[in-house]
Amino acid sequence: MTQAEIKLCSLLLREHFGEIVERVGTLLVRAGAQPLRMLVGDTGLSLEQVKKALCVLLQHNLATFQLPKRGGVEYEARAERVLRVLRYPRYIYAAKTLYGDTGELLVEELLLNGKMTMSAAVRKVADRLTETMEDGRTMDYADVSSTFVRLADTHLVQRCPLLPETPQGPPGPAPTLVLDEKEMYTVPRLNLSGRGKRRRSCEEEEEGEPRAKKQKADGEGSEPPPEDDGIYWQVNLERFHQHFRDQAIVSAVANRMDQTSSEIVRTMLRMSEVTTASGAPYTQPLSSNEIFRSLPAGYNISKQVLDQYLTLLADDPLEFVGKSGDSGGGMYTVNLHKALASLATATLESIVEERFGSRCARIFRLLLRKKHLEQKQVEDFAMIPAKEAKEMLYRMLSENFVALQVRVGGAGGASSVHRGAAHPPVSPPPFPSPGDPQDPRPRALPHLLPLHRQRPGLRTNAAAPLLQERGQPDGAAPVRDQREQEAAGEVAAGGGHPGFHAGHGRGGGAAAGDRGDDHGPRAAAAGEPQTQRQQAGRQREPGGRDDLRAGVLHPQHHQEAL
Repeated sequence: MTQAEIKLCSLLLREHFGEIVERVGTLLVRAGAQPLRMLVGDTGLSLEQVKKALCVLLQHNLATFQLPKRGGVEYEARAERVLRVLRYPRYIYAAKTLYGDTGELLVEELLLNGKMTMSAAVRKVADRLTETMEDGRTMDYADVSSTFVRLADTHLVQRCPLLPETPQGPPGPAPTLVLDEKEMYTVPRLNLSGRGKRRRSCEEEEEGEPRAKKQKADGEGSEPPPEDDGIYWQVNLERFHQHFRDQAIVSAVANRMDQTSSEIVRTMLRMSEVTTASGAPYTQPLSSNEIFRSLPAGYNISKQVLDQYLTLLADDPLEFVGKSGDSGGGMYTVNLHKALASLATATLESIVEERFGSRCARIFRLLLRKKHLEQKQVEDFAMIPAKEAKEMLYRMLSENFVALQVRVGGAGGASSVHRGAAHPPVSPPPFPSPGDPQDPRPRALPHLLPLHRQRPGLRTNAAAPLLQERGQPDGAAPVRDQREQEAAGEVAAGGGHPGFHAGHGRGGGAAAGDRGDDHGPRAAAAGEPQTQRQQAGRQREPGGRDDLRAGVLHPQHHQEAL
C-alpha cells in the first residue's frame, strides 16, 4: 500500500471516529496483523482504549480478527474498506434514487452504525421521518419495514455472520462466525406495529427529571427483547458497485445507439442482477421471449422489433450484448467484462485528448490497438509528420502515458513505443581521443595498428608484415604511392587509379609494362636508371618509407597521425 493511501486512511479514521481509533487503525494499516499486546505497546494507549478502538473498527467492518497457528488472536485492518468511506454519499444517493427518502435513511443509518437489527433500524428511521412531517402526521412502522424488505430483495442489505447455535468443542480465544448464504437476504417476520414518535425533550426539561429515570425507578423500563434479537444487518457495498456498473453500461448504450436499445439492456441487467455474481464475466442467458415479457409497459414495441434490436446489439463491434443460443427465440447475455474494458478505454482516450489534443489521442488510440510500434510506424500509421510525432510521443512519455522499450537484438538497436517498462540505453565507457596529450597510450600510425597490435616504435622492422602481405620480401624495393609515381612521371595522362595496372584500371595507361596483374614484385616502369634516381630521391626525402621500415617515425608523419 502506498504512503498516500495510508495517509488518506489515517485522515478518514480521524475525521469519522476520533484520534484514538485513528492511531490504532493506522498502526494496523502500516504493520499488518497484530496481537492485542503489540497494539498496546506500539500505540502507547491503555488496554481499555485499544479494546474500545478495536470494537469500533470491528463494528464498522473496518477490521477483522483471525486465529494464527501459533495461537492467540490477531487483528488486521481492511484498508480497502476504509477507503470506501469516501463513497458513502454516493451509496446514500443511489438508495434515495431507487427507494425514496425511506430507503435513503435506512442505508444512512446502517452506514453510520455499521451493524443494526431490522427492528432498531425501522424504529429509528420512522422517528426521523416523523420529525420532518408537518401537520402532526406520523410515519407508520409498516411502511418503513416494507422498504427494508425491498432493499433485502435487491441484495442492497444483507445479514451479518452469526455465532453457531450449537457450539462445537470447547470455546476458543475468539468466536467462529458462520454465515448461511441461503438466509443471507431472508428478512425475519416481525410484528412491528406503531408509528414514529417525536422527541419530547422540552417536556422532560419541564418535569425536571428524565422519563427514562422515572420508568427505571418505577420498574416499568424493562421491555421484552425484540423478535429479531441477534440478527444484524449491514450494507452490501458490492451490490452498490454492481448497480453503478450497470448504470454506466446502460448510459454507454444510450449514447452509442438510442434510448430503446438502452432500455432493452437495462431490462436484461435487471432480470439477472440477483442471479449474477458481481465478478462474473457475463450475465445469465436470457431468451428473447423472457426479455419481451419483462419490458416496461411504456415501451410498446412488437416482438419482431425487439428481435431486430437484439440482433443489432449482438452485431455491434463493441459486443456489449452477445448471442449464446437459438432456443426460446434466441439466448442473449450482456458481456460485462468487454463492456467495462470498452468504457475504460474510452475514458483513457478522452483524458489524453483533453490534456494533449486530438493528434495525441490518435497516437494513443493507435498504440492501444497495436500494443507495440516503432517510431517510424507511429508516424506512418497516424499520418503525422515525423517532427510533430516525436514531440507528441515525448510529451506523453514524460507524463507516463506511454513507455519506451529498447528491442534487444534489433537492427541498429531499434526501439518501440508501447505501454510497459522502459529500458534506458547503456552508454559506452569514456575513451580519450588520440590527440589528447594526457593519453598514456603509444602514438602510432592508425593503418599499422590492425596488423600487429603493437607499438611500431618498439620494433626494428615494423613494416615487414605489411610488405610480406603485398607480395614483397623483406629488403625489396618498397611500394610507391601515387605522389611518388607522379613525381617520377610514371602515372599516365589517362589518369588511372594508382593502385591498378594495365588490365585492371580502365582509364590508366600501360605504365607498368605488359603485365596485366598486380601480384609479386613490380619492375621499374622506365628502366634501371630511373629507378635509381627514385631511390636516391627517397633517401634524400626525410621521413620516407625506408624510415618506416627501420622503425623511425618522422615528426611530420607524427603530426599527420595525430
